[in-house]
Amino acid sequence: MNAAVSPSAKAAILSEALPYIRRFAGCTLVVKYGGNAMTEPQLKEGFAKDIVLLKLVGINPVIVHGGGPQINGMLEKIGKKGEFVQGMRVTDGETMDVVEMVLGGHVNKEIVSLLNVHGGRAIGLTGRDNHFIKAHKMLLDGQTDIGQVGEIDHIDCALVQQMSAAGYIPVIAPIGVGPNGEAFNINADLVAGKLAEGLNAEKLVMMTNIAGVMDKNGRLLTNLTPEDIDALVADGTLSGGMLPKISSALEAATNGVKAVHIIDGRIPNVLLLEIFTDSGIGTMILGKQNP
Repeated sequence: MNAAVSPSAKAAILSEALPYIRRFAGCTLVVKYGGNAMTEPQLKEGFAKDIVLLKLVGINPVIVHGGGPQINGMLEKIGKKGEFVQGMRVTDGETMDVVEMVLGGHVNKEIVSLLNVHGGRAIGLTGRDNHFIKAHKMLLDGQTDIGQVGEIDHIDCALVQQMSAAGYIPVIAPIGVGPNGEAFNINADLVAGKLAEGLNAEKLVMMTNIAGVMDKNGRLLTNLTPEDIDALVADGTLSGGMLPKISSALEAATNGVKAVHIIDGRIPNVLLLEIFTDSGIGTMILGKQNP
């Protein structure tokens, strides 16, 4: 077991956090919540407490969650295997029913409940609520049909802003709605990125199961520019499920979000370490306007 933290060390930690609390008070923080932090009980508890703390010190967290492992688990129960193309889940009608049930139902409400247990005032939403995430069918490379997978047309950020201003913590499942009311499965990274842009968020934080973006030798890349990302995609370092994550992070960084971070959600209290300490964690994505 770790030695107990001394009173003076605790005081130093709180003192270090103070300027960051002052700086970010009143700002919006969009968190893409996923990976082990969504499945391991201790990490789930820690995440909920961290989010409630952020709200209590005046920061406005907005959560967009995934749920890939939970969807896969439910698909297995009905004898169906998940299929992916370029990091996107192929979503036929039956799979869409499962996605909506798992993301909009079980996963979303579990997160909401946990936040409320720890003193938050959380409310769960999907894009079907007030049709606040409008979408149309996505065709990969303009031609490949992967089912009910959506591309975002518009997000009603005013609804989220109103909820935050009223003291609530919005928890959003990445399900969009089409022009005829049909449901679309949307990659959670893309929703988080577009939402962060629309809210003019101070930070977009993407929680993953890795330390950040790694080079071919397994070394952490702490800062990435658009040119760096193009090179990493070209040489195959970035591929599969990392592509939509990096793409949405870069787009957010070049469209007004002040900082985009990819961090390791397996680290306890990683959100607080990222926001309230002098030491950066993970990979920061820099937009073209950044120095």
